[in-house]
Amino acid sequence: MRFLYTLVLWLLLPFVFVRLALRARKQPEYWHHLGERFGFYPVKDLKPVIWLHAVSVGETRATVSLVAKLRAAYPDHQILLTHTTPTGRATSEQLYGDGVMRVYLPYDYPFAVRKFMRHFKPRLGILMETEIWFNLIHEAHTAGVPMLLLNARLSEKSAKGYARVASLTRCALQQLDAIAAQTADDAVRLARLGAQRVSVMGNLKFDIAPPQALLAVGVSLRRQFGAPRKVFLAASTREGEEALLLDAWQARGSAEGALLVIVPRHPQRFAEIADMLGRRGLSYQRRSENRVVPADVQVVLGDSMGEMFAYYAASDLAFIGGSLLPFGGQNLIEACSVGTPVLIGPHTYNFADATRLAVEAGAAVQVSDAAELILVAQRLLNDSGALAGMRKQGVQFVAAHQGATDKAMNVIAKVLG
Repeated sequence: MRFLYTLVLWLLLPFVFVRLALRARKQPEYWHHLGERFGFYPVKDLKPVIWLHAVSVGETRATVSLVAKLRAAYPDHQILLTHTTPTGRATSEQLYGDGVMRVYLPYDYPFAVRKFMRHFKPRLGILMETEIWFNLIHEAHTAGVPMLLLNARLSEKSAKGYARVASLTRCALQQLDAIAAQTADDAVRLARLGAQRVSVMGNLKFDIAPPQALLAVGVSLRRQFGAPRKVFLAASTREGEEALLLDAWQARGSAEGALLVIVPRHPQRFAEIADMLGRRGLSYQRRSENRVVPADVQVVLGDSMGEMFAYYAASDLAFIGGSLLPFGGQNLIEACSVGTPVLIGPHTYNFADATRLAVEAGAAVQVSDAAELILVAQRLLNDSGALAGMRKQGVQFVAAHQGATDKAMNVIAKVLG
């Protein structure tokens, strides 16, 4: 089965370059460091390497508490972070600077992942969340590199996909030295696919400490927005959601003078959203202008990277994007950690457990569509008591579910000692 899988990868190789070219039209960084995607690396460190793979922005942010504890526990090791997307790599640069090495993970061709293993010779490999690459895991196993799957999550939808290649999935999962899942449901789904040595660790994203520097930026942002004015944030919105949101926002006459702040998930869409706002006749200002927002401005376009904590801290209420349309939702824990009340749409399979717990705790409200989203937002923005209660519940909700990092370190210690 792995031979057939690899054969398909080779047949798809021309389309890999086409896909890179298409993505690079909007985000030129996709052409940068191209050799790394095939196992060619200019950087090397003489220290023994602990390697973590974090695909993009969310997974990279989730590594913060784990990287801090790894550096403290293993000071003679070099931390290597691998990524798949330019935004993930940029997030790593913002979080860690030169404190870690960072490269792209090679595509899952045997020659490329073999070169990766030979170049870095990691003492340990850690895959974050749902990264099951069949050749990567096989080559690590062959090279004697212990591999862990930490903070693992597997939705029903993803589990059905992996079940279609059951023997390939089972082999890869059984070559992992340990798996620590976010929830018991995730652990059960992984076990059904053949995983062994599965434990439950909770979610690393709860072990978050909002950066004080970004909270200070949030205070400054709030002054720019206008302290007395209510601020409704649409965070990490995905393609198609902004139009739905603005339709409902304009249909209800905005929210009695409230400022709408839209921060698209992907920076290559900033210009697209600016055009959308202009076509709709909405007065808007870009965050990058970095100036006071006049009272007649209806929308702020958050065209900056790495400031999500600041946006949350500057807002009265936040909608978490990726959930109005079936993208699976984004991380609501960051908003709750700074005490920002949360609204979230119906599509939350990427964060199903965290969403359920947040709603049960009173830190979030789940809505069915854009019309209900704006209706509930208007109601809450006019109810300071309700917002205060949700702020308190959000902070308590995050604190109550912390501890995943220590459990992850226990799993790692059994391998590294």
